[in-house]
Amino acid sequence: MGCDGGTIPRRDELVRVKQKPEQKDKDAEREFRWRHCTLTQQSLQEPIAMCGMGRLYSKQSVIERLLEKEPMPETAAHVKSMKDIRQLNPTPNPAFTEEDKTEGLLDTRHAPYICKLIGLEMSGKFRFVALWSCGCVMSERALKQIKGSVASTCPLCQAPYSVEDVVVLNGNDEDLELMRVKMEMRAAKRKSSKKDKKGAKKVEVKAEPAEPEEPVASTSKSAPVEKPTTSTKIKAIAQLKRLGAVNAMQDPELKRLKSDFSVAKDPKASDVYKSLFTSHKTEKDQERAHWVTYNPFYN
Repeated sequence: MGCDGGTIPRRDELVRVKQKPEQKDKDAEREFRWRHCTLTQQSLQEPIAMCGMGRLYSKQSVIERLLEKEPMPETAAHVKSMKDIRQLNPTPNPAFTEEDKTEGLLDTRHAPYICKLIGLEMSGKFRFVALWSCGCVMSERALKQIKGSVASTCPLCQAPYSVEDVVVLNGNDEDLELMRVKMEMRAAKRKSSKKDKKGAKKVEVKAEPAEPEEPVASTSKSAPVEKPTTSTKIKAIAQLKRLGAVNAMQDPELKRLKSDFSVAKDPKASDVYKSLFTSHKTEKDQERAHWVTYNPFYN
């Protein structure tokens, strides 16, 4: 019944059974997704960007891959230009120390980023979302609490956003399907806005053609138009000069310069002003001498 030494073997030691597949460490996988670039599998480096599916990237790595024109992996096949990613504005965690930045640590105490609204750490234990319109990052719980009071406005930067702009970061399979639909909605919206802008520019540039002037019907009996000659021009100039000289002689200001001009005959001058001169009627009846030659001893 027993083996050598009196040991009794178990069934699983004698019968070969199908080995169970090795199970992944869920915590380690979660930490890796939130702290490493999806494209290069290296630690995330600022500036951090996301794609329409909610995956995280180092923006520098995406730019280098696009410039080198290398094929993207299957997880990032939808990233074909810089328009397919959006730079994020995460809030740094003040409790994140230099010890937490050391690679290879299994016991990570703090996450590098938090939710600015309610203080939850962005470690993967809580669902986080980002807005495609402005790039602000916050927890899904905070967005749901604030969305009832302030609709369609980012609670961090007050920028407007729509439903398709809310992207779940590192979501599950159901979230990925929803993010794919939202990504298609944003692409359709962007194309329609481009068409509207092009139509508006065409309307502004396009001008209505000017109506051609109707030609006047010419008749054979119409009198010929006389063209001005040099002699007629000289005569017209001489007439203008003569009229100018006549008008100058009729000017009342020029009449005052004549020798026979008298203030007493000026219709515009007042009676008080005329009494200052010897030509006034009161001076004719005065018996004493003029004030210039007046001498009280002799007059």
